[in-house]
Amino acid sequence: MKTYSTKASDIKREWHLIDAQDKVLGKVATQAANLLMGKHKPIFVRNMDVGDYVVVINAEKVRVTGEKLKDKSYYRHSGYPGGFKSTSLEQMLATHPTRIIEHAVQGMLPHNRLEARMMTRLRIFTGEAHPYVGQVKAVEATAAAGEKGE
Repeated sequence: MKTYSTKASDIKREWHLIDAQDKVLGKVATQAANLLMGKHKPIFVRNMDVGDYVVVINAEKVRVTGEKLKDKSYYRHSGYPGGFKSTSLEQMLATHPTRIIEHAVQGMLPHNRLEARMMTRLRIFTGEAHPYVGQVKAVEATAAAGEKGE
C-alpha cells in the first residue's frame, strides 16, 4: 500500500454559506477557519491550500458572551510615535462589523504563507444579500439533501 500525496489537480473548491445571526463569534470563526483550511476534506494536508470558499452573512448580528462588548479591544499602531490606537468591540461592531469576523478567523488560521491565500477566499457581508448566490446555491442544495438522508 502506498502513501497518498495530495496534488494540486486533486483540489476541488466548493462554496459554503455561514449565517452569523445570533451565533457566538468564536463558533462562527472556528467553522469558517476549518472550511478555509480544508480540514473537513480527506485530502487535507498542512503544506497545501486545499480549503473552500466561505461566505459569511449577517456579520452585524453576531453574538458575544460575557462582558466582551465593553472589555475586548482591537489594537493597531500607525508606526509613528504616539500612534497607538485601540477600539472596543462595541465600537467596532457599530462601525465595521465585518472586521470583527475577519480578525477572529485570521487569528485561527496558520500564520504562514498560506494564510493570505486562505483569507482571500473569505467573503463577509453585513446583511442577508450577497453576490455569490449562484455559487452557494448548488452547495446548499446538496447539503440539505445529505441532511435529509441521515
